Amino acid sequence: MNNDLSGSTQLWNEDLAPTSAAQRTWRWYHFAALWVGMVMCIPAYTLSASLIEGGMSAYQAVFTVFLANAIVLLPMLAIGHAGTKYGIPYAVLARASFGTAGARLPALMRAIVACGWYGIQTWFGGQMIYTLIGVLLGGEIGGAKIAGLGINGMQLLCFLAFWAIQFWYIVHGMDAIRKLETYTAPLKILICFVLLGWVYQKAGGFGPLLEQPSQFVEGGKKAGQFWSSFWPSLTAMVGFWATLALNIPDFTRFAKTQRDQLVGQSVGLPVPMGLLAALAVIVTSATVVLYGKAIWDPVDLASRMTGVAVLVALVILLIDTVSVNLAANLVGPAYDFSALAPKHISYRAGGYITASIALVMMPWKVLESTQGYIFTWLIGYSALLGPIAGILIVDYYLIRKTELNVEQLYREDGQYSYVAGWNSAAIVAFILGVVPNIPGFLNAAFPASFPGVGDAFKTIYTYAWFVGIAISALVYGVVMKGRAAAALRPAAQP
Repeated sequence: MNNDLSGSTQLWNEDLAPTSAAQRTWRWYHFAALWVGMVMCIPAYTLSASLIEGGMSAYQAVFTVFLANAIVLLPMLAIGHAGTKYGIPYAVLARASFGTAGARLPALMRAIVACGWYGIQTWFGGQMIYTLIGVLLGGEIGGAKIAGLGINGMQLLCFLAFWAIQFWYIVHGMDAIRKLETYTAPLKILICFVLLGWVYQKAGGFGPLLEQPSQFVEGGKKAGQFWSSFWPSLTAMVGFWATLALNIPDFTRFAKTQRDQLVGQSVGLPVPMGLLAALAVIVTSATVVLYGKAIWDPVDLASRMTGVAVLVALVILLIDTVSVNLAANLVGPAYDFSALAPKHISYRAGGYITASIALVMMPWKVLESTQGYIFTWLIGYSALLGPIAGILIVDYYLIRKTELNVEQLYREDGQYSYVAGWNSAAIVAFILGVVPNIPGFLNAAFPASFPGVGDAFKTIYTYAWFVGIAISALVYGVVMKGRAAAALRPAAQP
């Protein structure tokens, strides 16, 4: 990137500029550690619960989680290729297909959901500190709830303390996050084996959940309904990492080689995710024996342990939540906010915005009103993210054959400006990819308000991510086919 361009454009800053050779320090084991670090998180641990409560056997639940992550790995690797080849983040890559101005739309959509998750995970982290202090002091702490907030003073202090821990990493940048992930990943794997050993010894085995048959078998409560449960479950599981499938270039732009990002992600995502689901099922199965009921919440489980075990367990969960939240829910929106106004917002300032939104959104109130809809919300958001992934992949591989003019991505009057900075083909493809899923989403999220939605729309919504990615990819490919030559032709240099 030449100095003249960096000084004249509204689309460039040092954080969004292509990474230099010196910045490309991530090897395959860094990516594997990144994914192990992100996979080992409380929401991922509890995913199996929703599947087993929905009627699946332990083995069906674990397989569904594994398959969903094997599926979402494909767009992850496909979109990640551009990050490594050109050293650009997701928000800049989107300019090739959506236009230099239009790219703000997919960037903002990705950022909004990440801010929500960042706030929720920060609340979880604060609750762990609150639980830990309560266990150490031997009783309830905090007193009466604060008017207007709905939480007590100690809960607020613990939330702010956890927020501040994460803020340190925002200030110290991407390399601090890489080091955190690399060093904590082996620790998390070790803790998993320790937890397995602990429950096996305490329960004298792995408990009854593993032997429990599926409710879909003949004679079961939901006999013959397996597929009608499996597909929405698979779509929701895909939706869990669908956000990362979009902004994975934010990480792969630091890869030393394509092999590093390909091998690292392939090793780090599907298998660890499947193994974590298996661990969650086994440990929860043992809790039925130990406590007389299934405990899917690892914080609740940790608080029931005795002696030094509770201290170790909660500290590990704290480290885990910090590393997951920073990687999964901070890096993406920090770049996305920066891309909205590069001249005024750096990556670090984007991180400050994300952290600020986490404070003002009062995530405990969001959870109060939407906890029952997390499953619905995952499918619903995947309906928005699938179309964006379809457009990015078709544009990069079929239209441009992986060839981008990087300098033009940072020019407002370059070949990616289309019409006033917007590519109508991408906008139309995105809308057409989302629209078929809207009736099904409204019915699923607000059944009392939208009871009359037809079965056809409900079925389409069952496959929301798949429907969205397929329609938008097809529409974008057809509309852009006639424009392929223009898209590939280098623009005249000013």
